[in-house]
Amino acid sequence: MSLVSPDFLARDKVAQSFGRMAAQYEQHAQLQQFIGDFLLERLHDIKINPQRIVDLGSGSGWLSRKLTARYPKATCYSLDVALPMLQQAQQKRPVSFWPFSRPRQFLICADAMQLPLADHSIDLLVSNLMLQWCNDFAPIFQEIARVLKPDGILLFTSFGPDTLRELRQSWATVDNYSHVNRFIDMHDLGDALLRSGFTHPVMDTDWLYYHYPDVKSILRSLKNIGAHNIMQGRLKTLTGKNRFQQMIQAYETLRQQQGLPVTYEVIYGHAVGQSVKHSAKPSQNESSPHLVNVPISAIGRIKKA
Repeated sequence: MSLVSPDFLARDKVAQSFGRMAAQYEQHAQLQQFIGDFLLERLHDIKINPQRIVDLGSGSGWLSRKLTARYPKATCYSLDVALPMLQQAQQKRPVSFWPFSRPRQFLICADAMQLPLADHSIDLLVSNLMLQWCNDFAPIFQEIARVLKPDGILLFTSFGPDTLRELRQSWATVDNYSHVNRFIDMHDLGDALLRSGFTHPVMDTDWLYYHYPDVKSILRSLKNIGAHNIMQGRLKTLTGKNRFQQMIQAYETLRQQQGLPVTYEVIYGHAVGQSVKHSAKPSQNESSPHLVNVPISAIGRIKKA
């Protein structure tokens, strides 16, 4: 019997899955771009003039191009685990017509858990819909805290547990396999931020609702951006026709006037890197010096307008 959780992401499949769809990713990633635009809007309320920016999980570089346009004097490091994505980003990045101008965007193929960046070297780190593809986000937050300058800014989005709930619910009527990726709860992300030494964490959640004509259109939209099921507990053989039809029938019971519903729970997060001025270290657990006690009440929420 396997000791690996069925919700464990097959990390070796993540880069392969997105890499295979790199050439067509931006064509089908309207949802990711929509959320990315909302993420960038939050920079309006943050007073920052960054010299070095990281786009973590940059994909084909759509958000990086937006960041370099917003901060024309900054250097942007586009970092992704999928090399084909970065190759697409290289083709799309702006070309300078000045012969002696320095590059404004650098492409780095690396894992988020081992950032090839110097300590306290980054002013702003932005990550759009990358964290949900990681099994353990706490070490990633620790790495981000390491590379951010004191008072540096972290701004990120991730999908929450309600994401694709209709598809998960429909498959659950058929069998017990993991057909849909699991997503991270907002409070778990906020807790990990505080444990990693970030200050002033602010979390907020929003829900987006889409409708599709049929189940195959839903699955095709996920496959087109490489976001299909790569859970350890997924069915390793082809799904039988009967089970697939049973899932479709279950999903059809959820049909609305606009079509079949698909829910996306979007988590927005904002935090400040560890600062001497704002040192508010969580208390240590006496039984284990490596654990900290952090009250969830310490995590703020963005106020709706």
